Amino acid sequence: MDADDASFDAVVGDATLPVLVDVWAPWCGPCRMVSPIVEQMSRDFAGKLKVVKANSDESPRVSQRHGIQSIPTLLLYRNGAEQSRQIGALPAPQLRQWVAAQVG
Repeated sequence: MDADDASFDAVVGDATLPVLVDVWAPWCGPCRMVSPIVEQMSRDFAGKLKVVKANSDESPRVSQRHGIQSIPTLLLYRNGAEQSRQIGALPAPQLRQWVAAQVG
């Protein structure tokens, strides 16, 4: 699922599950490395985690509101509030471990 400046609050804030937000851009090489890992986690954690992608070029207010200065940045929300964040491209096992620790 995608979120933009207009839909971010509704998509993330109204979620009943924890939400993983992938803030990325199409020109970002590390973002392209992380994207398939995030997509796999959306399948692996189905029913436990909602995954949302926010293109930082198309949604600059999302980045500004969250103080994002480097991409990819992964934000983990629970009950509409940011609980944790991960900046940069980490290997799949580390990203999975981070998400699993947050989701339970």
